Amino acid sequence: MRLRFLGSTSEAGACPSLYETDRGTIVVQGMQVVDPEALADLRHVLDGETAVEVPRELLVDVARKVLG
Repeated sequence: MRLRFLGSTSEAGACPSLYETDRGTIVVQGMQVVDPEALADLRHVLDGETAVEVPRELLVDVARKVLG
Protein backbone atom coordinates (compact mmCIF):
# COMPACT_ATOMS: atom_id res chain seq x y z
CA MET A 1 0.00 0.00 0.00
CA ARG A 2 1.22 3.49 -0.84
CA LEU A 3 0.17 6.70 0.93
CA ARG A 4 -0.31 10.23 -0.40
CA PHE A 5 -0.22 13.02 2.21
CA LEU A 6 -3.47 15.02 2.23
CA GLY A 7 -2.97 17.46 5.06
CA SER A 8 -2.19 18.18 8.67
CA THR A 9 -3.04 20.71 11.34
CA SER A 10 0.45 20.35 12.80
CA GLU A 11 2.92 23.18 12.34
CA ALA A 12 5.70 20.65 11.75
CA GLY A 13 3.64 18.48 9.40
CA ALA A 14 3.74 15.56 11.80
CA CYS A 15 0.53 14.38 13.40
CA PRO A 16 -2.36 14.63 13.24
CA SER A 17 -2.40 13.97 9.52
CA LEU A 18 -4.54 12.36 6.84
CA TYR A 19 -3.37 10.24 3.92
CA GLU A 20 -5.08 8.74 0.90
CA THR A 21 -4.06 5.21 -0.09
CA ASP A 22 -3.72 3.67 -3.51
CA ARG A 23 -6.53 1.33 -2.41
CA GLY A 24 -9.08 4.14 -2.18
CA THR A 25 -9.03 4.35 1.61
CA ILE A 26 -7.93 6.99 4.12
CA VAL A 27 -5.24 6.56 6.79
CA VAL A 28 -5.47 8.69 9.92
CA GLN A 29 -2.33 9.53 11.91
CA GLY A 30 -2.96 10.90 15.38
CA MET A 31 -2.52 10.42 19.08
CA GLN A 32 -3.75 7.02 20.23
CA VAL A 33 -6.80 7.16 22.47
CA VAL A 34 -5.85 5.56 25.79
CA ASP A 35 -8.58 6.91 28.10
CA PRO A 36 -10.43 3.84 29.44
CA GLU A 37 -13.82 5.59 29.47
CA ALA A 38 -13.43 6.73 25.85
CA LEU A 39 -12.29 3.27 24.76
CA ALA A 40 -15.32 1.74 26.48
CA ASP A 41 -17.55 3.90 24.23
CA LEU A 42 -16.12 2.35 21.04
CA ARG A 43 -18.15 -0.30 19.25
CA HIS A 44 -17.08 -3.42 17.37
CA VAL A 45 -13.31 -2.94 17.75
CA LEU A 46 -11.53 -5.79 16.00
CA ASP A 47 -8.12 -7.26 16.84
CA GLY A 48 -5.45 -5.00 15.40
CA GLU A 49 -7.65 -1.89 15.43
CA THR A 50 -7.07 1.19 17.52
CA ALA A 51 -8.61 4.63 17.86
CA VAL A 52 -6.79 7.89 17.18
CA GLU A 53 -7.87 11.44 17.86
CA VAL A 54 -7.71 14.21 15.27
CA PRO A 55 -9.14 17.73 15.27
CA ARG A 56 -12.45 18.23 13.49
CA GLU A 57 -10.83 21.09 11.54
CA LEU A 58 -8.40 18.66 9.92
CA LEU A 59 -11.23 16.56 8.49
CA VAL A 60 -13.11 19.64 7.27
CA ASP A 61 -10.01 21.26 5.71
CA VAL A 62 -8.94 18.11 3.88
CA ALA A 63 -12.50 17.38 2.72
CA ARG A 64 -12.69 20.86 1.18
CA LYS A 65 -9.37 20.37 -0.63
CA VAL A 66 -10.12 16.87 -1.88
CA LEU A 67 -13.78 17.35 -2.78
CA GLY A 68 -13.39 20.85 -4.14
